[in-house]
Amino acid sequence: MAKGKLYGVSTGPGDPELMTVKAMNTIRKVQVIAAPRTKGENCMALDIVKGIMDVSDKEIEYLDFAMKRDSGVLNSTHRQQADQLIAVLETGKDVAMLNIGDASLFGTWCYIRDLVAEAGFEVETIPGVTSFSAIAAVLEQSLTTMNEPLMVIPGSYSDMKTVFAVPGSKVLMKSFRQLGAVKEAIEEAGLTDRASLVANCGLPTQRVYKDIRETEDNEGYFATILVRGDEEI
Repeated sequence: MAKGKLYGVSTGPGDPELMTVKAMNTIRKVQVIAAPRTKGENCMALDIVKGIMDVSDKEIEYLDFAMKRDSGVLNSTHRQQADQLIAVLETGKDVAMLNIGDASLFGTWCYIRDLVAEAGFEVETIPGVTSFSAIAAVLEQSLTTMNEPLMVIPGSYSDMKTVFAVPGSKVLMKSFRQLGAVKEAIEEAGLTDRASLVANCGLPTQRVYKDIRETEDNEGYFATILVRGDEEI
């Protein structure tokens, strides 16, 4: 029996209309959808897909995610999820593992992909719209200019002082519990007037703050900060 193939399918940041044609075509041709599920049975990526296409004919394989930072817990979870998908692939079925935003950006996909590929299965990444691209559009701001770079930083990064000393725009993702500390670092760098935040971009619960001082420290997991660069357009 031929082995199945695993696709890492990017669903975009939240608005179903931001899914790519290639992502939808990939989902249509596979037999199984692997849907990440957080505590409370929240399947955001699957909800995005259901908002633009009918997947009632697909088998759904839920992947339970532990929202932890402990490397041991994460490694164990990734191994378990990879083994779960390998068991399906060994039956000859193709699988589309859903990924919010772009699968190559701070995604669990990269860990699962490597483990599944090491086991001898074919894998392919289907790119998608990033959350910060969508957020820049919502804010009507550019991410870059001809003369300045763009930095994408996790909110847990330990040396924000160095980051903010570099010219150009900054995107801060996955701030979550560190949001208060990130806002404090932005203020210390004198960049508060340049910082905006969008939470749950593209979803019915979307919240837009052009002034980061108006935000709470618990805006949620899908809150992304954009700090504009020095060069005015």
